[in-house]
Amino acid sequence: MKTVALVLSFFLVSLISKAQEKIGTSITVTIDNVTSNEGKVMVGLHTAETFMKGPGVQNLESTIENGKVVLTFTAVAPGTYAIMAMHDANGNNRMDYESNGMPKESYGSSGNDMSFGPPNFSTSKFEVGEEDLELTIRF
Repeated sequence: MKTVALVLSFFLVSLISKAQEKIGTSITVTIDNVTSNEGKVMVGLHTAETFMKGPGVQNLESTIENGKVVLTFTAVAPGTYAIMAMHDANGNNRMDYESNGMPKESYGSSGNDMSFGPPNFSTSKFEVGEEDLELTIRF
């Protein structure tokens, strides 16, 4: 009987220790120059395969307070990623464009490449390892 109790105790201790292990990496994204508190900010975590092609591997959105948002991606596996963000000022869940093709709404990406034209993966990418990351994106 003591053996059964001892084995059961070890089993329960191992379950508790596994429950406390951290799974994946967290990436906290701060955007502090949103031009208004209207609408929301939408952020996507992308691989090279999903960048500029639709939803990311994880997607978040947040309301805006005092021109600032802070969002956190959790349980991110190690690898190469890029983040794209946009201010959806009118809440229609998509980027709006002027008649000449220029975006009406603010956007940005990790790497903060401010060159003309759409963002690209090579200037936006970063490596995720075991350590949590904190990134700031500028619109």
